Amino acid sequence: MGLTSNKLLALAILSAVLLFVGTVWLWPRLARRNWRAVSGRVGLLLATQLALFACVGIAVNQAFGFYASWADLFGTETDQGVVVNHASGPLQVVSTSEVHGMGGSLPRTAGQIQQVGIVGRTTHITTPAYVYLPPEYFQPQYRTRTFPVVVVLSGYPGTASALVDKLHYPRTAQHLVRDGKMRPTILVMLRPTVAPPRDTECVDIPHGPQTETFFAKDLPDAVRAHYRAAVKPGGWGIVGDSTGGYCALKLAVHHPGVYAAAAGLSPSYKAPLDATTGDLFHGDRHLQHRADLWWFLKHEPAPDTSLLVTSSKLGETNYKATLKFIASVEATKLTRISSIILDSGGHNFNTWRREIPATLQWLSGRLSGG
Repeated sequence: MGLTSNKLLALAILSAVLLFVGTVWLWPRLARRNWRAVSGRVGLLLATQLALFACVGIAVNQAFGFYASWADLFGTETDQGVVVNHASGPLQVVSTSEVHGMGGSLPRTAGQIQQVGIVGRTTHITTPAYVYLPPEYFQPQYRTRTFPVVVVLSGYPGTASALVDKLHYPRTAQHLVRDGKMRPTILVMLRPTVAPPRDTECVDIPHGPQTETFFAKDLPDAVRAHYRAAVKPGGWGIVGDSTGGYCALKLAVHHPGVYAAAAGLSPSYKAPLDATTGDLFHGDRHLQHRADLWWFLKHEPAPDTSLLVTSSKLGETNYKATLKFIASVEATKLTRISSIILDSGGHNFNTWRREIPATLQWLSGRLSGG
């Protein structure tokens, strides 16, 4: 039974209810003062509390997508996959599904979500992803057209499926297109953690995973080789939340020729060094400086790209840092900056769902067509 399964949550709730009822029912029998009665009371109380904590933990994990599996939860997901050379190219479709809630199952009317495996030709990084193809992609009048692309990144540890099921990126994009607020766009949704369980912060780690190169070169190459995706400069954007937001901003700042626009939802602005990241820079001070967006904007040539950042006056810890970042970008005179500042909102899916429609509309307005 999977960690994100509704059956697991139902079983945990049922266990908590049964233990509560059992505690109430058996309490009179355990009211004596001998060691057996005391042990029974302690055992029932502990079991009930553990069941309640399990219910809350499972529900929160389902809501926010912190861990995708038991192996992910316990840190045993270390298999990075085996790189093989596929004759069909660096991207393979594993399965397809419809966009739920869009009133149909045909791709030309409801779009399609494809679960894919991506093989980085230069970095040898392999990772799963989801690709959303809008209904227009399958319609005859668009068969010779290429589409703009938005790469969507989760936070850390995060799950790619949460971008579809919890944050509703495909459904939101389709509603915006129907309302005339966004052009039909391909969405490529994945985790920034392409070398699990390590949090690489989208850095090219010396003697380690070349994560930045994967997102700046291998991913666009793989998508263009398989789909009718934009090939001209200006056709690609990137968005992410939390760690994914930092990665999105950094990739656009470092590679403006690849990503014409980037949005960071509740992002950080420099790579941390902690137990999840390990030593990202191996003493390379230049690499460490480049990973600090404030330092980069002050010391490197200003990139010709558009950035969007979000925060909340109440509930987000990055509010002051976001104001500082906005000022840093404005000082460059070339890089363009926009923001969404909510009055209140925490570092969670509910807040990001409030920001995603305006963010996708903003991105669409800054990307060129096919």
